[in-house]
Formats: sequence, structure tokens, C-alpha cells
Amino acid sequence: MVPALSPLSWARVSPHAAGPATRPGGRQPAGAPSTGREPPASRAGAQTVAMARSCLESAWRELDEPELGGGWELFLDIAGIHIHRLYREESCLYEYKICGTFSDCAPELFVEVYMDLEYRKQWDSYVKELNELEHGGQKVIYWEVKYPFLLSNRDYVYGRELHNLDINGRKIWVIIAKSKCVPGLPAKSGIIRVEDYHQTVALESDGKQGTRADVFFFSVSALL
Repeated sequence: MVPALSPLSWARVSPHAAGPATRPGGRQPAGAPSTGREPPASRAGAQTVAMARSCLESAWRELDEPELGGGWELFLDIAGIHIHRLYREESCLYEYKICGTFSDCAPELFVEVYMDLEYRKQWDSYVKELNELEHGGQKVIYWEVKYPFLLSNRDYVYGRELHNLDINGRKIWVIIAKSKCVPGLPAKSGIIRVEDYHQTVALESDGKQGTRADVFFFSVSALL
């Protein structure tokens, strides 16, 4: 069961944040000597931005050459869509990676449909509840997925973000999703919370009317 794309929201902290020798408003006193050292908050912000850029680059580079070494195995191959999986011993579950071309769907339409929560409620019969909410100043998505009789429903709380990139003239879309712990949205009785969820999607035109896609997906619930 693969949830809708759900990108992670990163903190954007300026690497030039004011240090301890600054006045309110960020101005350094005239003639004040420079310490030559970057404040801890500034270093943390720079590291966050660097990690975000690295994650985006890793995602779109998969379009050119998917990383399938280190234990990835072909699981399904259907009409030009290749589904690989990688076994994770610590969870006894699989990560999945989907690579291929959707020849009858342009990337703009692919993104629009994938990001439209209201439309998903119409075509996805497994949706029990799906809403974008705001808690503590951050937007998150709550999604409950219906499971067959005798199995408990699963639910997700995650953030998502859509990036429109221009890579040397190539128009690429990257969608990143990651589970979030939100105190105002605790697990519900009788529903199993998926606590570790991560998904990245990279898309671009195939040069015709279709979409080249690379999708990575992994999730772990509280009770396997």
C-alpha cells in the first residue's frame, strides 16, 4: 500500500544568522572585531540546507542512473515499469523503488493528480480519511488507510514538499515525504500508526507526451 506523495518540510535557516556580538535587528556594533567563528545556530542552519540539497540531488540523479546495487532485486517488470525491492533486516520489511516511463501521462498532469488530496478521495477506495491540517504552525497531512476485514486500519501523519527544479535546462519535479511526530495528532485506538514513512519521487518529461519517473518508498508501522 503506497501512500500519496508526501514531502518533508525543511527548516531554512540562513547560514549568515547573527552571532552573539550583534545588536537586536542583526547589526554588529561599529568597529566590533569579528570572532572568525560561525555561531552554532548558523552552522546548524547551513548543515540543514546542505542536507536538503543533497537529498534533492540524490532524488533527481536517480532519473539518470537508479542506484540498484547493494542488494536491490527486481520484483516486478510491467509494461516498462520496473519495481525493485531491498530487504531491511532490522525491520524484516522491504524498501521499494519504481523506475520507468508512463508514456500516456505528462509530468505536469502527474504532479497535479498526485498532489491533489481531494481528487484522491474520489479514485482511491482505500482512503478512510485524508486531510491537510495545521498544528503548531506547520502543515501536515493525516491519512487513514482502510485495510481488509480482520486487519486494523493504518494511519499516517507526514509533511510533504514539492520542488520544481531547473537542472541545466531540464525541468524536474521532486516530491519528498516524511513522517512527523505531532503531539496534537496522537495514534487512535484500533488504528496502527505508521511511524517511519519516507518517500521521494523524481519526475521529468520523456521528451514526448509521457513522464520518466523514479519513486522510492518505505514505511514501518508501530506493530508489524
